[in-house]
Amino acid sequence: MSTPATPSDRKIEQVDTVTIRFVGDSGDGMQLTGTEFTKASALAGNDLATFPDYPAEIRAPAGSLFGVSGYQLNFSSRDIHTPGDAPDVLVAMNPAAFKTNLADLKVGGMLIVNTGAFNAQNLEKAGYKSNPLDDAALKQNYKVFAVDISALTEAALQGSGLSAKEIARCKNYFALGLMFWLYNRDAEHEIGNINKKFAKKPPIAAANVAVFKAGYNFGETSELFHASYEVPAAKLAPGVYRNMTGNYATALGFAAVARQTGRQVFLGSYPITPATEILQEMSNLKEDGVVTFQAEDEIAGIGSAIGAAFGGALACTSTSGPGLALKSEMIGLACITELPLVIVNVQRGGPSTGMPTKTEQADLLFSLYGRHGECPVPVLAAQSPADCFYSAMEAMKIAVKWMTPVILLTDGYLANGSEPFRIPDPSELPKVKVSYQTAANGEAGEFLPYKRDAKLVRPWAVPGTAGLEHRVGGLEKDSLSGMVSYDGANHEKMVRTRAQKVANVVEDVPDVKVSGPEKGKVLLLSWGGTYGSVRTTAEALQAEGKSVAHAHLRWLNPLPKNLGAVLRSYEKVVIPEVNAGQLAFYVRASFPGVDPVQFNRINGKPIKTFELAAAVRELL
Repeated sequence: MSTPATPSDRKIEQVDTVTIRFVGDSGDGMQLTGTEFTKASALAGNDLATFPDYPAEIRAPAGSLFGVSGYQLNFSSRDIHTPGDAPDVLVAMNPAAFKTNLADLKVGGMLIVNTGAFNAQNLEKAGYKSNPLDDAALKQNYKVFAVDISALTEAALQGSGLSAKEIARCKNYFALGLMFWLYNRDAEHEIGNINKKFAKKPPIAAANVAVFKAGYNFGETSELFHASYEVPAAKLAPGVYRNMTGNYATALGFAAVARQTGRQVFLGSYPITPATEILQEMSNLKEDGVVTFQAEDEIAGIGSAIGAAFGGALACTSTSGPGLALKSEMIGLACITELPLVIVNVQRGGPSTGMPTKTEQADLLFSLYGRHGECPVPVLAAQSPADCFYSAMEAMKIAVKWMTPVILLTDGYLANGSEPFRIPDPSELPKVKVSYQTAANGEAGEFLPYKRDAKLVRPWAVPGTAGLEHRVGGLEKDSLSGMVSYDGANHEKMVRTRAQKVANVVEDVPDVKVSGPEKGKVLLLSWGGTYGSVRTTAEALQAEGKSVAHAHLRWLNPLPKNLGAVLRSYEKVVIPEVNAGQLAFYVRASFPGVDPVQFNRINGKPIKTFELAAAVRELL
C-alpha cells in the first residue's frame, strides 16, 4: 500500500479518462451509486458511457457469486464511445464482488474494498478458504485501499434510531461520498439529490446524507490517498444535454413522433426484461400524445398495436427475445395486412429465458427470417443509447411511409447503458409524414384498398371514413379489391409485390460510410450495439498507423446499396459480433465471394476493444 499522505501535502492530479466499477450484492445499491456518480460526472461536463450489469434474480441470496451487481462508468475529457474495457478503480463491497471482478481491474489500478464484509460467512459463500486480502501478491499488483465501510457507516449512524438492517443499506452512500471526494465532485449538489430522493422518508434522507458526508470526509482526513483527481470537461458540441439510457431514448423518440405529427402514438406491450422500461417511460408521456396498454401477454400486446394501426394510430410494441418469438405470427399479420407498425426488440442472452439481464445480438437472423411464409420486413438497429431516440423516429417514419411493420433492434447493453444526449432542435428531427386516404380511388368510384402507388404502397384508410369501407385480415386478399382470394396467381403476385415494396425501402437507406482509408488491408464491419467498441478499436489502430477502416450498418434490411463495393475494397473484412456470427453468415449469403473473418463473443458482455485490436493486429 502507498505511504500515507497528509491533507496538507495532498495534491489534485488531472487525468484524461477514468473507468470506475462499483460492485456488491444486488441489495447493496450499486446501481443507485453508479447512477448518482454518473449524474455528477455529467454535471461536471464529462463525456461518459455506462454499463449497468446486474443479476436476473430480483433478490439473489446475499453474498453469492451469482448475486453480484455491478455498475461501470467511463468518464472523460474527450469523446468516448464505450464504458471502458477494464476499470481503473474497483469498489468492491464484499468477497463475492471482489472475486468476480478483480480479474478485470487493470494492473496497478485502485482497489477500494469494504473489509467489514470479509467475514467468515461471506468468505465461505464466495468460495474462499482464507482471506484473499491477506495475499501479498494483491498489493503488488494493485493499489489496495482497505476500508471498513460497514463499521464506518455504523459509526456515522450511531444513535440515529435506525435498525441494523436500515443502517447496512446506507453503506453505498459511504462509497459514493468517498468517490465524490476522490474525483472532486460537487458534494452539496449530491446532498440536495439525496434529500429530494428520500423526501418522503426524512430519517432515511438524514442517514444517507450523514453517511455520504462520512465517506467524503474519510477521503479528506484518512491520509490514505496521496492525491485526489480531476477530469476536465469534454469539448462537446454546444447545446443542452441530459444523460439518457437507451430505453428512455426509445420512449422519447416515439413521443417526439407524436408531438411532431399531432397523431396519437399507441404502445401495446407486455413487460419483459430488458425492454420493460420502454413501457414504463412511455406511460409517463400521456401529455405528449402517447397512449400505452399493458397487455396480458406478448401476443395481445402486438395484437392491440395492429388494431390501433388499423384505426389510424401510429402503433408500436416492445419486447425482448422470447417475446419476439411469440409475436412472430402477428408480425406476419401486420405484413399481410400492410399496416404500419414498429416492433422494438431489446435483445438479450438466449435461447429461451437464457440470460435475461445480459446483452446479446443473437436475434438478427430471427428478425430477418423468423416468420412463416414469405414475410420480409425492414430491419434497422440502434448504435448507442442516444441513437435509440433517432432510431425510434426513423423506424416509425419508414413504417408509415411504406405501410409495413418495421423491426427496430436494440440490446440490453444499449437499453440500460447511458450517455450524454444533446436535446435537438425540432427542425433537426427526422420528418414523419402521415397520410390517410380520404377519397375513393377506383375508376367506378369504389375504394380499392390494395391499389398501389408507384412505390407499391397501398393506401391507409381509417375505418369510419365514408365511402372507404374495407376489411383486412390474415387471409390473402385480391390485389385490388381486398376481397379474400385463394387464386394462386394472385397470391404469387401479392407475395412478390410485398417483398418488392420492402426492397424499395432501400431508397431511404443511406450509403454506408467508411471511417478511415477507402481501401486497404482490413475493414471492421459492425452493426447495433458493437458500434462503440469497434469504432474505438479502429481509431486506436489507425493511431498506430495501421491500414484499418470501420463501417457501421444501421440498416440490416434492406442493406445499403454501396455495401458490396465497400466490402470488396479491402483485403479482409472483420465482423465483430456478440453472437456466433449471424451478420457474417448474412454477408456471405448476400455478397458471394466475400468471406468475413469472424470475431465473436457470447458471454453477455460488450466486446472489449483490446481483445479485438489484438485479433486485428494478427491479420495485418
